[in-house]
Amino acid sequence: MSDEMTLDDVKRRAAVAGLAIREDRLESVRQLLKDALAPLRRMDSRAVLTLEPAATFNADPARQFVEERHGSPGSLPSLGGPVPRASRSAEVSDVVYAGIRELGTRFRKREVSPVEVTTALLDRIARLDPKLNAFVTLTAERALAEAKAAEAALLRGDGHPLLGIPLGYKDIYDTRGIKTTAGSALWADRVAGVDATCVTRLQNAGGVMLGKLITHEFAWGIQSPGHRFKPALNPWNPAHIPGGSSSGSGAALAAGLCAGALGTDTGGSIRGPASFSGIAGLKPTYGRCSRAGVASLSWTLDHTGPMARSVEDCAYLLQTLAGHDPLDPASSRAAVGDYVGALGGPVRGLRIGVLRDYFFDGADAEVSAAFESAMAVLRGLGAEVTDVAIPHIWDSSSFMVIMASEAFAYHERDLREHPELYGDLLRDRLMSGGLYTGAEMLDLLGTVDLLATPTSPKPAPTFQLMWDTTLGFPRSNTPPFNLSGLPALALPDGFSSTGLPISLQLTGRPFDEATVLRAGHAYQQSTDWHRRRPPV
Repeated sequence: MSDEMTLDDVKRRAAVAGLAIREDRLESVRQLLKDALAPLRRMDSRAVLTLEPAATFNADPARQFVEERHGSPGSLPSLGGPVPRASRSAEVSDVVYAGIRELGTRFRKREVSPVEVTTALLDRIARLDPKLNAFVTLTAERALAEAKAAEAALLRGDGHPLLGIPLGYKDIYDTRGIKTTAGSALWADRVAGVDATCVTRLQNAGGVMLGKLITHEFAWGIQSPGHRFKPALNPWNPAHIPGGSSSGSGAALAAGLCAGALGTDTGGSIRGPASFSGIAGLKPTYGRCSRAGVASLSWTLDHTGPMARSVEDCAYLLQTLAGHDPLDPASSRAAVGDYVGALGGPVRGLRIGVLRDYFFDGADAEVSAAFESAMAVLRGLGAEVTDVAIPHIWDSSSFMVIMASEAFAYHERDLREHPELYGDLLRDRLMSGGLYTGAEMLDLLGTVDLLATPTSPKPAPTFQLMWDTTLGFPRSNTPPFNLSGLPALALPDGFSSTGLPISLQLTGRPFDEATVLRAGHAYQQSTDWHRRRPPV
């Protein structure tokens, strides 16, 4: 294969695949294809030419599974409604930013009620969200009804820690009777007939659903100007992205609009928003949390998981989310640990391996400094911190070929029949997918307990940069752990001189989320970065 991808190469591949790519989008698709295939050129022993596009892709089995769960658009009424104003005292920051454990304690002491907290948050959403665009659908009436039901359960002595906790769900999780748009005009009016498994588990635990949170289009394409849906803005600086694709989840949590949220992570879409929005986000081990009822981007890389303002809150959410689900073919039967109970365990003696090659390439000096300060804190707590390396880490960027190819297969029919309903950025990425290892990490985790890196080499970029169609696929620190399926946690470890959050990434052994959360929680007990609030 030539080192340079030409426009003629793109046209030839498009002709083989039977795809009609507009002339003004050819350069964008060329750059995306070039970036995705670049890592494979280093694998001299592999026949890259076998990645030539097939004439057709058969996505029918995956589509049938999805459509069986989606139901027919418009088959059930929407439960969204107007947002009521707070009926009692004005919102108080210690309520809207309170954590899950604190809220549960105050509920049971009757210092505040679930209805009062829900009303305060709905009032805050009404005031702030027109500027942030975190929510795409509000379910105010349902939220108040669920909060009232939680109050009754509390009076009966129900002890579930998520009872009455206000939550938001990324808008690629199916919610029965409520729109699930996936941030796309293609699904603008789509209503599912069944809740996603993760939604069911949180609702059954007594969670209060505030609404659906905007996502990048089908979890991959950021909304550009003129898109059907507005992109969520970063509460720390609205000119910068809050991260993607769980953008609404990151923005809502940072702004104090909900106490917890669901995200998905195919290449970093839980950890990226956690990094750029100054919150915590956990990508669990592949198969730990169900993906049933969640729109797929790349079924071999997709993960679901919790997002919150603290590691402790992520542990509370994971405790309910984790566990086998027969509706997800990749769901694991591995035992569910006591994630909350393990938070108080010692960090002394924990072996942390620092990965520098690849993960610090192009990192801002402030990101590197924040990381070294975080390692100093963990050393002070008794952890053993040493440098380690993964020999072939640079080949991990090949994940983009997997993701783009599987995303194209999932969307092929609609992409051919209704290309105009996709945003330009997502359509280009999907078109590129129609045109074209983790063993070393496990070996390394036999010598250390955790791996540590910056979550992102730089703070949140601007929208202006992300809308540039020549940007291609920027290199990221998160995808290697989607390829390996290992649990990875993002948590704030500082701020840039411009006031943007900086983040630490901790990765552990398969299904050892307890150790990852324990280390992250210990770090947060010794620092206050996660308690900083944006100027909203």
